[in-house]
Amino acid sequence: MPIVHANVWEGFGEEKAKRVIQNITKVFADLGIPAQAVEVIVHEIPKSHWGIGGEPASEKFKEPK
Repeated sequence: MPIVHANVWEGFGEEKAKRVIQNITKVFADLGIPAQAVEVIVHEIPKSHWGIGGEPASEKFKEPK
């Protein structure tokens, strides 16, 4: 059955991850797939390891000093 990997930036947090898991599971359940058959894995990835347009997100979206 489906295994969904959701990649998010580090610091996403447990409460948001819980909501993502619940809502992704609901999408599949609405399609007729038993909720207990759906697996959702939330990966928190540091911005320094996430590239956008050839540069790390940590540089592209630097926090103002």
